[in-house]
Amino acid sequence: MNPYLDTAREAGKLLAGTQPDITVILGSGLGEFADRLDPIKTLPTTEIPGYPHSTVPGHAGRIVLGRLDEKVVLAFQGRIHFYEGYAAQAVVLPVMIARQLGCDRLLVTNAAGGINRQFSPGDLMLITDHINLMGMNPLLGVNDETLGPRFPDMSAPYDPAWIESASTIGHELGIALQRGILMGLSGPSYETPAEIRMMDRLGADAACMSTIPEVIYASYLGIRVLGISCITNLASGIASGPLDHTEVTETADRVKEKFTRLVGEIIRRI
Repeated sequence: MNPYLDTAREAGKLLAGTQPDITVILGSGLGEFADRLDPIKTLPTTEIPGYPHSTVPGHAGRIVLGRLDEKVVLAFQGRIHFYEGYAAQAVVLPVMIARQLGCDRLLVTNAAGGINRQFSPGDLMLITDHINLMGMNPLLGVNDETLGPRFPDMSAPYDPAWIESASTIGHELGIALQRGILMGLSGPSYETPAEIRMMDRLGADAACMSTIPEVIYASYLGIRVLGISCITNLASGIASGPLDHTEVTETADRVKEKFTRLVGEIIRRI
């Protein structure tokens, strides 16, 4: 059983009153989307008892419940990372809170390193599947059958119909979208060139240090998921020089208008 369930319940009480149509988890440097919402409630995560503090630049540690036209959006400005030293069960708190508020739709985003050589920094990639090499799973331990099954199906963790809808929306907006498989590793060190060659051979198009635990837990709870990666840099051995988190936030800042337009229109229409 997830030991953070009480924390999720407390957050649910603080945010109660308006049921979200969709939950959005915003990755590194992508948090500005939440600032475009017409706020109903804004909650710093420091005000939630037991909620882990975000320690990563580009993750504000704030929850915004707001409106985007007719849709109510629960937006997490910043996420909890396994590499920050938090338990796997803590990482999925945003999904648990969404469940507490009765929300069954999730749009998850991240900053990722491009492995596919057809990708360029600034590209947006619709996640079609993932490979979990993070060395953890948020479902480890005693299962609570009232939440989900002991062995949840993962044959389509990213909703195929939503992927097609998002692709159509991107085309209509003139935003070229890549598609690909996301591989997750624990971090916080970037991958070595040898590791990237391995990941390429295993079929990964992009690498990240997040997202996959949330998607596993969402699938467990029966929540539909759409995933979008912002390719903020090329991976080790493909990039021309050393990797630095500054590049991640700079690229995310450069594409924020494109990203915000796309995510906004997706939320309006799915």
